Amino acid sequence: MTEPLRPEERLAYTAAIDRPRTALPDGKSVAVWPVVNVENWRIENPMPRQVLVAPTGAALQPDIANWAWHEYGMRVGFWRFAEAFARHGIRPTLAINGSVVLDYPRLAGAARDAGWEFMGHGWHQVPTHRIDDQKTMIARSVETLSAFTGDPVAGWLGPGLTQTLETADHLAAAGIGYIADWVVDDLPCRLKTASGTVLTMPYSVELNDVPMIMIQHHAAREYLDRTLAQADRLIAESRKPGPMGGPKVMAFALHPFILGVPHRIGVLETLLAELASRPELVFMQGREIMDWYLASGDPA
Repeated sequence: MTEPLRPEERLAYTAAIDRPRTALPDGKSVAVWPVVNVENWRIENPMPRQVLVAPTGAALQPDIANWAWHEYGMRVGFWRFAEAFARHGIRPTLAINGSVVLDYPRLAGAARDAGWEFMGHGWHQVPTHRIDDQKTMIARSVETLSAFTGDPVAGWLGPGLTQTLETADHLAAAGIGYIADWVVDDLPCRLKTASGTVLTMPYSVELNDVPMIMIQHHAAREYLDRTLAQADRLIAESRKPGPMGGPKVMAFALHPFILGVPHRIGVLETLLAELASRPELVFMQGREIMDWYLASGDPA
């Protein structure tokens, strides 16, 4: 049996200063990729995140308190997101567990009907390392989402950005064209798999409300300040002559149970208004970024 490739064998190193200068549509400087994560937290499993530590610090199951924390996002927070994005005509990418379309069809149907892209995100919110049969889980997720939306699933984000060394091969075999777990660059890169080449997509672990607010315990305002600082820096770099110039991709990630609550939603509303006011930016879905990059001529 052939051993799976190591990350450095899948992803050839390319320095940022050696990448060719590309061009975004209409002369834009930065492709902004908003990613909304909606997940199915099963009460029989350990909760993927905790806002409230159990008494005496001992993990308890069933964990009703933290399940309910997430459930609020599915019942209320998501609809605040939908309203905020619609106000600016922005269609984000939805990183979605395949089972969400069965257990939360009202939510999934609203995202589909609004033209949001569906990106695979596992079946339930369970780390990939705990899945005995990844190939079957991936196929089930992709097939279920495709049947629900009527469109092929182009992208994948592992639950908690989790992969094993074999995962990229399974994803490519299932027809996935880009993977967001490899956060290595400001542009897509090519990733070698047993079924041909797929792309990495510049997702973010820092412009992401889970690590920023729930793990690092920053105030919600940090999400706004950090995302705008990144956007403005990438705009400035894109205008430079020479090797660091040219368009870039900037993702930001959010979850309805975190930024969708009443005391934080204003941060997202302000952020979207600020980004929409910058003429150098263009909002794009993952599939659109993939198609643009593949046509750009950059072999990295």
